[in-house]
Amino acid sequence: MDKTENYEQPLYRRVALRFKCTQCGRCCVGGDDHFVFLCAGEAETIRDYLQLSPAWFHRRYLTRSEGDLVLQSAADGACVFLQNGQCRIYPVRPLQCSTYPFWPEILKSRKHWNLEAERCEGINRELVVPINKIEAALRQFRRC
Repeated sequence: MDKTENYEQPLYRRVALRFKCTQCGRCCVGGDDHFVFLCAGEAETIRDYLQLSPAWFHRRYLTRSEGDLVLQSAADGACVFLQNGQCRIYPVRPLQCSTYPFWPEILKSRKHWNLEAERCEGINRELVVPINKIEAALRQFRRC
C-alpha cells in the first residue's frame, strides 16, 4: 500500500487501537480546562435518574462554559458525580463519558492517542477495539 494513501486514513483505520477500561477514574478528573459537556436531554436524564427537583439539580450540578452546558467539577477537578472512585450516574452517564477515549481530538493522530495514554492506563492495553465501535462513537458525537 502506498504510504501517502495510508496516512489519509484515520488513525483507527491505520493502527489497531487497544483499550480496556480499568475503572481507575482518572478520566473523570480534569482541571480548570476540562469539562463534561452535555448533549441535549442529558441533564434531564441525569436529573430523573437522581430523582431531584429541576431547580436543585441545576443549582448543584450544572454550570456553563463558553455558553455550553457542563457538569460542575469538585474542588479537586473531579467530576461532581465521581464518588469513592465510582461514577454515581454510570447507567446514564453523558455521551462524552460513554465514548471515551474515542473522541475526535484524541483520534487525530498517534501522538494525541499516546498523550492520552499517559493519563489513561487502559489505552494501549489488552483488547483491540473493533473499528465499527470506534466509528459508532464518532457518529454519536456528530449527533450531539
